[in-house]
Amino acid sequence: MSSRKAARSGRFLQQAERLAESLRGHDPIGRMRAVGDLLSGSGERPGALATCPRDPPTLSLGWQTDLIFARFDGEVVDRGNHLLVRTPGNPTFWWGNFLLFQHAPGPGDLERWMALFDEEIERAQPASRHRAFGLDVRARLALPPDFAAAGFALNEATVLTLARDQLRVPARPLPAAVEFRVLDLPRDSAAVVDKQAAVDEGRYEAVGYRVFAERQMDRYAAMQRAGLGHWFGVVARVDGRAVLAASCGLFRDPARAEGLGRFQYVSTHPAWRRRGLCTALVHAACRHGFEAMDLRTLAMLADPDDVAIGVYESLGFRRGTSTWQLERAPR
Repeated sequence: MSSRKAARSGRFLQQAERLAESLRGHDPIGRMRAVGDLLSGSGERPGALATCPRDPPTLSLGWQTDLIFARFDGEVVDRGNHLLVRTPGNPTFWWGNFLLFQHAPGPGDLERWMALFDEEIERAQPASRHRAFGLDVRARLALPPDFAAAGFALNEATVLTLARDQLRVPARPLPAAVEFRVLDLPRDSAAVVDKQAAVDEGRYEAVGYRVFAERQMDRYAAMQRAGLGHWFGVVARVDGRAVLAASCGLFRDPARAEGLGRFQYVSTHPAWRRRGLCTALVHAACRHGFEAMDLRTLAMLADPDDVAIGVYESLGFRRGTSTWQLERAPR
């Protein structure tokens, strides 16, 4: 690595390694303004309720790391032919309240799976009016006609992994007007929620989405207090105020001694895209994960057809198997 590249990446790491004590020294991140304003210049850790002792031995890495979060403050129950996953603290979180199967749906499964969801999730949590079925299979899938007729969508997410010696330095440096920070939750949670609401605007009902996002940040704050990880941000100064331009989380699997970490919700505010901020954010968070958290392998999930997966691959992430999700919005 050249001295210039080393200095550039070292600048990110120096910011990251100032953990909790130094976080109290900077100003809280202001809540995100409307995009037009920017462009114009104007508690205690909840205990896990119930878990099965270990994931099925053949469960893919994507689903294994998904369950890190459900096991922290929710329920993961082995029913023999499926896993029941519930998050009572966030019942409207689709992928915190779902059934996970290790086979593709077959004839009659729509009716059976819908009945199971009614019995095992909605009956216990009436606010869980969505329907979500995870599929842990290696073969490529197509949306079954009966599920399509019932209003389901089929989504694919590819797992990507990175080892320490695979990490590459970004081609573009972080602009001088912004900085990488380890965020302080829950103090900075409102800024993260505002940014996520802007990223997902129009995809979900606004008020319900904000409630969901606030509950998610409560979970991540509890995981941070438990020493399991951090939330990171790229912060800009606008009219003297700190503004969150991009953010993500990185948390370890406490059940794995070999040091496995999973990224959460990597995203950039629409007003700050196409500036290399996402690349710089993920690179700095990876450095933090390897050097400050002593992780050996980092994992994330990404849409294989989205441009963001190319960003991750440019940093050295390598594609693995896909996970599949059948989901239907509340009716």
